[in-house]
Amino acid sequence: MEKQWDCVVCGSCTADILVRPMSLDEPVGAGRMHRVEPIGLTTGGLASNAGIAMSRLGLGVAMLSYTGNDAWNTIMRENYKKERVDTSRLLRHAELPSSTTVVMIDAEGQRSFAHHQGAPRMIDRQMILDNLDLIAASRMFLIGYYSLLPHLQNDLPEIFAKIRETGCMTAMDAAGSGGDLQPLDQILPHLDVYVPSHGEAEHQTGQSDPRAIIDVYRSCGAVGLLGVKLGSDGALLQEPDGTFWQIAPVEPPGEIVDTTGAGDSFYAGLIAGLLRGMTPQDAGRLAAANGAICVTASGATTAITDLKTTMNLAGLETG
Repeated sequence: MEKQWDCVVCGSCTADILVRPMSLDEPVGAGRMHRVEPIGLTTGGLASNAGIAMSRLGLGVAMLSYTGNDAWNTIMRENYKKERVDTSRLLRHAELPSSTTVVMIDAEGQRSFAHHQGAPRMIDRQMILDNLDLIAASRMFLIGYYSLLPHLQNDLPEIFAKIRETGCMTAMDAAGSGGDLQPLDQILPHLDVYVPSHGEAEHQTGQSDPRAIIDVYRSCGAVGLLGVKLGSDGALLQEPDGTFWQIAPVEPPGEIVDTTGAGDSFYAGLIAGLLRGMTPQDAGRLAAANGAICVTASGATTAITDLKTTMNLAGLETG
């Protein structure tokens, strides 16, 4: 089947309200006035963050998720249109509101969230199967977040198996605590790419050493590219043949302002590199550079730039 899209992104899509600077070490307190910089409004969540980042890196991206039938829906769709992310399968839920998050950011760029999950939590087996034609027309399907899809999580082994039968590759990201090893152990054999954060992976496996974490995933039958995102220490990737790649961190090209979306940006860079035929090592380097760029502005995608700039920062050939 001819592939119309490079990647379909599915899952969390939110309206993000950005508040900076906020102290994260002191109570907000009742009746207090907090003087902050101009409050920003943008989109967030994996489908937004990774989708927009991949589009800026030159991929053709379509979104599969829910919004509410409210003002946030309009704002989000306008942003996706501007970013050339297709929203023909971004569905309006008749009863639930759009997902919204207040992102409170301190002076060092660390953040805390006040989040209402809203309509995306209703993504379920039937919704995915009803849109299998869209996924079949894509080279890659990325979904997130594992542990935050209550109506879909237990059906993911079946869903991913059906997706791979169409010739579309599969990838998944986690969030929150990372969830548990069940049903992840049943999902891993159907994933082509899985690279959670260290905290998420530690919660899932009970292991702290990244190689031991990957060993647990392999013991569950994982056959794809695996890894662990290590924040400012880069990442560890392992190819299906067992080859490890230690991905060094990339120095941000500016002051660290906000770490929101850095993990999603890493994933976007990794998938963009893999779909462009890069080795896992070079794709990991592109991912690290994309994450480094992300943290230099408020918002998960504000600083994300084009492929050439990102490859230059990663030290990769652009020819």
